[in-house]
Amino acid sequence: MKLPLAYYGNPILRQKGAEIPEITDDVRQLVQDMIETMQQSNGVGLAAPQVNRALALFVTCGETDGQWDLTKINVYINPKIISYSQETRMSHEGCLSIPKLYGDIPRPTRVIITARDLDWNERTLELTNLEAVVFLHENDHINGVLFIDRMNGKQRRDLDQPLKEIKRKFN
Repeated sequence: MKLPLAYYGNPILRQKGAEIPEITDDVRQLVQDMIETMQQSNGVGLAAPQVNRALALFVTCGETDGQWDLTKINVYINPKIISYSQETRMSHEGCLSIPKLYGDIPRPTRVIITARDLDWNERTLELTNLEAVVFLHENDHINGVLFIDRMNGKQRRDLDQPLKEIKRKFN
């Protein structure tokens, strides 16, 4: 079932997501609904706060040969960043919760993380390139951070009016 999205201005987008203590049928259903919502919204990642759930959970598409692989779905429950590279790349990012606005964000090119999966297995993964970028973007969401918070100067100021319009339209 496609879930309603939370848009810029909704306070849930600024909340830290609560850790999930165990896998339940409700969690499994939420993950399935989030995957469906992400796919129907043409996204490559979706965090629980974006569907009005203040939980430490997100889903992403995978990467194959430097391109998004929309058939490869990753589920991250209670993720933690262990380390990240000093090397960064500029990522042109957008967000389903901030429609039609984009910005260039510096992101590490590599991260090492731990997270639980739907079978409650804890995994340690090294993510690079596109997968690292989308992981970091969605991980920001579960910590109440939006990609626009990582912008500075003129690029950020140029979004002030469009952001006010999003707030007015959706909240």
